Amino acid sequence: MCLAIPVLIKSIEDSEAEVEIGGIARRISLELTPEARVGDYAIVHTGYAINILDQEEARETLRLFEEIAAAAKEES
Repeated sequence: MCLAIPVLIKSIEDSEAEVEIGGIARRISLELTPEARVGDYAIVHTGYAINILDQEEARETLRLFEEIAAAAKEES
């Protein structure tokens, strides 16, 4: 099973972006999403942005991930 997660694009240099998720910064490729801009949320899979999300959809997805993590923590 694969998991793609939304990340916030903080900066772009050539075809790479610095993104942030949960306080962690990473560099990803924008080769598949040349339309990406700083401030966009992108869906990332294996180091590549594969789609751009609107902010509302991205925030809702991240909220759901937080709920899942909290529920898993409670079960432990």
